[in-house]
Amino acid sequence: MAPNPLPAPSGRVRKPDWIRVKAPTSPGYQETRKLMRDKGLATVCEEAACPNIGECWTKKHATVMILGDVCTRACAFCNVKTGMPRKVDPNEPQNLADACAEMGLEHIVITSVDRDDLPDGGASQFVKVIEALRRTTPDTTIEILTPDFRNKHERAVEMIVAARPDVYNHNLETVPRLYPTIRPGARYYASLRLLESVKRLDPSIFTKSGIMLGLGEERLEVHQVMDDMRSADIDFLTMGQYLQPTPKHAKVMEFVTPAAFNAYAAIARAKGFLQVASSPLTRSSYHADKDFAEMRAARQAQLVKAGK
Repeated sequence: MAPNPLPAPSGRVRKPDWIRVKAPTSPGYQETRKLMRDKGLATVCEEAACPNIGECWTKKHATVMILGDVCTRACAFCNVKTGMPRKVDPNEPQNLADACAEMGLEHIVITSVDRDDLPDGGASQFVKVIEALRRTTPDTTIEILTPDFRNKHERAVEMIVAARPDVYNHNLETVPRLYPTIRPGARYYASLRLLESVKRLDPSIFTKSGIMLGLGEERLEVHQVMDDMRSADIDFLTMGQYLQPTPKHAKVMEFVTPAAFNAYAAIARAKGFLQVASSPLTRSSYHADKDFAEMRAARQAQLVKAGK
């Protein structure tokens, strides 16, 4: 069942019951917060005002944001600060690996701000982080969520793929028609080519991408994005509700119902994704550990069925 469009709101919209979450107060949340501070690490959980931070940090799950907390771009949906970033911290990779070990993570998600100021877009820091994790916590599976490395993605992807993360995630964020207003610094087909190149370089690495709903996209546009992703051999699709961080950001055009998210998920599975996460509160790294285990099992079952 397709979501019913709502009239464009003139101001901030009251969230429906299914999107509301409690403020974080647990001891586990406070411990995770202290560890991130002690190690000098930024997290996308805080910087992007993720609604799931209370649940995830209570379970000692945090998505670390490397290369600082200042982005060189200003996307209309994102709450991360924009400006001139600081110099790259050479201690960041080992600090991150130490935090991973202290938290006892079986699966870790690492993302970053856009660093258009760096010659490689920050790709070498991703490589150093992966190498530090492999040394320090060799049994931890690694999921990375990278920017698009604008105008330098071929070499950047080659470097990162050679370091062999378990999952390579890069979000398309929205449908192509909305890129000029929602993601003006990026190009839809460049992001698709990035993900396609990961598979071309190493088919064993799982690829993942996600989009936000509620920005004014049409149902058939979402279906086309799914088809584009499958053409690029993307394994895992995430879909979640866009939430307006501040009044200056893009407005929520629609609160998509849980039933509509379920309908999208059914269509995505029929199109052949190994794994689909689709709900109002779904975010790129929400339940990433469980989803990775299920995706790996799905691929194994697929290979057995094919007699490989």
